[in-house]
Amino acid sequence: MDYDHKKIDRKWQDKWEEEKTFKCDVYDFSKPKYYVLDMFPYPSGQGLHVGHPEGYTASDIIARMKRMQGFNVLHPIGWDAFGLPAEQYSIKMNEHPEKFTIKNIDNFRKQIKSFGFTYDWDREISTTDPHYYKWTQWIFLKLFEKDLAYVDFRPVNFCPELGTVLANEEVVDGKSEVGGFPVIRKPMRQWLLKITSYADKLLEGLNEVDWPSSTIEMQRNWIGKSEGAKVIFDVDGFDESFEIFTTRLDTLFGYTYCCLAPEHPLVDILTNKEVKETVEKYRKETAKKTDLERSEIAKDKTGVFIGSYAINPINGKKIPIYIADYVLFSYGSGAVMAVPAHDQRDYEFAKKNSLPLIQVLEGDISKEAMVDDAPNINSDFANGLN
Repeated sequence: MDYDHKKIDRKWQDKWEEEKTFKCDVYDFSKPKYYVLDMFPYPSGQGLHVGHPEGYTASDIIARMKRMQGFNVLHPIGWDAFGLPAEQYSIKMNEHPEKFTIKNIDNFRKQIKSFGFTYDWDREISTTDPHYYKWTQWIFLKLFEKDLAYVDFRPVNFCPELGTVLANEEVVDGKSEVGGFPVIRKPMRQWLLKITSYADKLLEGLNEVDWPSSTIEMQRNWIGKSEGAKVIFDVDGFDESFEIFTTRLDTLFGYTYCCLAPEHPLVDILTNKEVKETVEKYRKETAKKTDLERSEIAKDKTGVFIGSYAINPINGKKIPIYIADYVLFSYGSGAVMAVPAHDQRDYEFAKKNSLPLIQVLEGDISKEAMVDDAPNINSDFANGLN
């Protein structure tokens, strides 16, 4: 006997839809609750790709298993229709995003239903629906009221040819994934959230998640909590100053140069006209690199002197100011103080640029930086402290 899988699939899918087999009654307190949430697909293409059913099959297996184990399972579906993918698709198709988004969602829905996934379709949402995004607006207003949302200029991946901002994942070897056009780093005005205000809670939460250790470590580094001090440096000959954050305030006497991120707004003000051409050339080259490329540990440490000097607040000495691509404007204050005798990255940079090393901690610095704790030397009133 022939097995007509299309007919069988259609029969049961129609039955599930008619009887709302997978509808979740959130007021059913007779069973323990279980929430299975997929990452909603972007309806920025005409149909699903193979990665969609791959991931949704795994989550549907869990949803089915939990139902069989007696749980009241909430398994919703929706469409993440805002953002870069929709914007780029709109430009590519020369069509208003609302029109193609509705059309794409209709096809996505049809395709996903054909797989027989156990979604509660009564809870289908689209992020473009005002009934949905009014709540994201409400959340933003609450954050703003608590001074947790603010405006600042931050570097982004910008593609002049596409006329849009790109996520890091959409940039490959300095070019856009779509079209292969050059991508530059460009400061743009944008809203930011003070995630660092929740650093302790976020770090504590990592103890409760069942994630691979490498993923947890990546999240710890992203949260980036550090304990240290902020130091203000005045600039010689200018009514300007900048702030740095350091975890090694004990090495301040060994500070022999500083580096600003090439995108730092002070670079335009502090650059001496005699080196302006060199500085601008370096900034343009840096703009072609991603943050990952710039912060790669193994990369060659490069930078150029901008012709101005900062004042070391602890002894009044003038310190040359450089710009260096390994300093990211999106991280911290976009400025770092360099103590080459006691930081390996600074050590390599200083050697390459013939900058002095001032040793302020006991130990051997003849071949590499001495980065361990040790008694202070050459540190005036701090000598002998540890």
